[in-house]
Amino acid sequence: MENNLKVFKSDKFDVEDTTSLSLFLYPNSLAVFAKDNNQANIGIHFYTTFSWDKLDGLLVTDPLLKLDLPTKIYLHQPDFCLVPGVLFQPGKEETYLSFIGDLKKDNFYFSTPLDSNNIQLVSYLNGKAKKSLEARFSDLSFYHGGTSFLSYLFKERFNLIGQEILVCVFDQYIYLAAFTDQELSVFNIFEIQDKADILKYVSILIAQLNFDKNYVRISLFGATEQNGISEDWGKSYFHHFRMMTPHSNQNYPHGFKHLKSRGLFETYWQFD
Repeated sequence: MENNLKVFKSDKFDVEDTTSLSLFLYPNSLAVFAKDNNQANIGIHFYTTFSWDKLDGLLVTDPLLKLDLPTKIYLHQPDFCLVPGVLFQPGKEETYLSFIGDLKKDNFYFSTPLDSNNIQLVSYLNGKAKKSLEARFSDLSFYHGGTSFLSYLFKERFNLIGQEILVCVFDQYIYLAAFTDQELSVFNIFEIQDKADILKYVSILIAQLNFDKNYVRISLFGATEQNGISEDWGKSYFHHFRMMTPHSNQNYPHGFKHLKSRGLFETYWQFD
């Protein structure tokens, strides 16, 4: 695992300045953001490959993860659902997720309110992983990874046109969101093999929502050179296509060269 570790840090990084951590657990990678008492990011450990069976080992070997500090866990996983705020009842999270199939009895369920409590994003973490994290950190809070992208879209909603599709690329997955007249119509996650799959899922969504191909705007976040995605590629399929960099709510001291080339959405914007 150590060979897959990319370290980014400020020019004056001191691990003792860390006062909180944010962990972003992607399907195949892991990012650890160390923050100081001003909530500035002072150090980031990015593991380009990650699997859950390596979690216990990382918790006792990674210098940042060895710190027992207030920690936020952002879990990017396919199993989640959106529940209208007016219908949401705390304690019913397992019921809301029952459509995905049989759920283990030791799962830990959690939800996050978004869009001024109009929507709850509900997900879960398996009991074994939760115990491992609780053994390391005494102050934990849990969020689905999609909260960052969704919270950003809700903040930007009044800059959207009548038909919008927004895509966020991470690992071999995408979040796919659609807004109709500035109201959320669809939010989902899909596994992809290449950029052709992005084209496929966007085209299916356009058809499902009866969007006008000459009017709908496609915005894509998180593309890197490895994705092979460019403005010219997108515009060869869609009349209104743009590559986007999110506005930032994250602060960094000097340093962090090459960090943004990783394409991580949370480099710019994190739900808090």
